[in-house]
Amino acid sequence: MNKREIREILKTALKYGADFAEFFWEHKETTGISCEENRIERINSGIDEGIGIRVIYGSSTSYAYTNDISVKRLLEVAETAGKAARKEAGISEVLDFTTPAAKAQFVIKIPPGEIKMETKVDRVMEANDAARRVDPLIRQVSVGYGDIKQEVVIANTEGIYVEDSRTRTRINVNAIAAKNDTIQTGYYSAGGQTGFELFDENQPHILGENAAKRAVLMLSAQHAPSGRMPVVMQSSAGGTMIHEACGHGLEADLVQKGLSVYADKMGKQVASPLVTVVDNALIPGKYGSLRYDDEGKPGQKTVLIRDGVLEEYMYDYQTADKEGRESTGNGRRESYQNRPFPRMCNTYIAPGKTDSGTIIQEVKEGLLVTAMGGGQVNTTNGDYVFDVAEAYLIDEGEITSPVRGATLTGNGPSTLQMIEMVGSDLGYTIGVCGKEGQGVPVSDAQPTILVKELIVGGRGSSKSNGKIRRI
Repeated sequence: MNKREIREILKTALKYGADFAEFFWEHKETTGISCEENRIERINSGIDEGIGIRVIYGSSTSYAYTNDISVKRLLEVAETAGKAARKEAGISEVLDFTTPAAKAQFVIKIPPGEIKMETKVDRVMEANDAARRVDPLIRQVSVGYGDIKQEVVIANTEGIYVEDSRTRTRINVNAIAAKNDTIQTGYYSAGGQTGFELFDENQPHILGENAAKRAVLMLSAQHAPSGRMPVVMQSSAGGTMIHEACGHGLEADLVQKGLSVYADKMGKQVASPLVTVVDNALIPGKYGSLRYDDEGKPGQKTVLIRDGVLEEYMYDYQTADKEGRESTGNGRRESYQNRPFPRMCNTYIAPGKTDSGTIIQEVKEGLLVTAMGGGQVNTTNGDYVFDVAEAYLIDEGEITSPVRGATLTGNGPSTLQMIEMVGSDLGYTIGVCGKEGQGVPVSDAQPTILVKELIVGGRGSSKSNGKIRRI
């Protein structure tokens, strides 16, 4: 579809008096492979293509999409969307198209589309076989592989015109170990804005072994202690905490709706002076990296909290326009079937200057978290509960027994205020972030940090007079 046709579609969407219209075309090629029960269970591959048209009048938005990409059908869709947002007849005008310069260029060395399916299957089975060899206690292993090549064209009535190509590759391994009545799981994953070169640094057999070793280790671990205690979160745990307990609350749509604990906190101290929080779409190879967001805005690095002071929120076009400012390049959508809104990309606590080993040595008695599980957060007040996938007791500055079944309960802003030490390392995890029914790829990260006190939930021990007491 050429620019003249796109211009005509946008003019049609505007003619009923809208303030803004947007055209989003997507062509997506995907491959998925899953292994369960020691065999390839499913291989999926497909192509999806369609166009979404968004029309905005004031605070009202209409969105229509179709997989019929004929010009005739698109003019009908544009008219439907335009009527839904209309107030009165307006002037059809589209500014001259220009493409904003991208702030990052990502190189895909080995496009997954050039790799034979047999080779992809081999990588999956390599992870499966390695996990099963670790220990007879491994009862089940599941491995998932996926790659996607997404091509988009984004144009709007403010004159933005962007063509972009995005490639992501990922693999994940989940191992289950069982002994008597005890069942434990171990999980490892790797992925990014990358091609098949992902496996140069993330060998499938190592991912499989690590997942299985974690599951077996947790079988012999004692139950986690309970009570209030210092918690060291190692960089290997990734940034689940910062993503959930802080990141969502800094998305401008939630702030503007009064659904964020960080509303009206701009310029105020919301974290320890040791804490700087960043959302950065420009990091090569990371799962949430973007040359352009899904509104055609160049991806960027945004400092959200600097030295503990709230400095910025994450904006898309509509939330930025509401405040008369520029988007931060955080407008994201799952596909052409969805309208965009503010979402994170790669969100992390910036590294400090303290060696991570020194942090552990400073703790007389507490918990070391090396891997996080799932959890939930209330963005309105910042309260959260997270499961811990792997943890150890700290006794007199030394790592001792592994523990299982721990949960962390706290409040996002309070936790950020209680961070007493920040390490010089940085560890990433990947995921698909869900919000309003949409999922988008993200990364999150943190250095090793010491939180003065968190509520740890567990069944094996309790704290009394500052000491962990067996029960």
